[in-house]
Amino acid sequence: MKVQRIHHVAYRCRDARETVEWYRKHLNMEFVLAIAEDRVPSTKAPDPYMHLFMDAGNGNVLAFFEIPNSPPMGRDPSTPDWVQHIAFKVDGDESVLVEAKARLEAAGIEVVGITDHTIFKSIYFRDPNGHRLELVVDTATPEQSKMLDDVKWEMLEEWSRTKRAPKQAAWMHEKELAA
Repeated sequence: MKVQRIHHVAYRCRDARETVEWYRKHLNMEFVLAIAEDRVPSTKAPDPYMHLFMDAGNGNVLAFFEIPNSPPMGRDPSTPDWVQHIAFKVDGDESVLVEAKARLEAAGIEVVGITDHTIFKSIYFRDPNGHRLELVVDTATPEQSKMLDDVKWEMLEEWSRTKRAPKQAAWMHEKELAA
């Protein structure tokens, strides 16, 4: 067996309509499918839900569940707020991020960045459910990609042994640390 692609990634939402409208308005994603049941198909548990699917481009689907009979949404308090996020690649250069940031901020959405990760630049913001989102423009040169590819296994092995950040790719953020 070989995985072909992600079929969909599912998150919870507070309000299905609000979520669909927000993703259509701010990220230009089309609403492609809705499924609703009174019982969970896999477990047979009686738990009504609305399951909606948004087109994230190139066969990628972002899905949400509104589950009104469950306790209010929360986050894992053991995981830092910045860790769990959905990153979307966008075509273009930094000007695309500048425009997106201005448009989101004009709509009252707080945006962090533009953050320069050397191999890509990005902005961060939250959807109406509190999920952290990232828009990414790739900037890696072929040489940078090769440098990272050459050290990935070495870095993983060092991390597994020491649980300390290996320095083989520290060049990516050195200019930020010096600032």
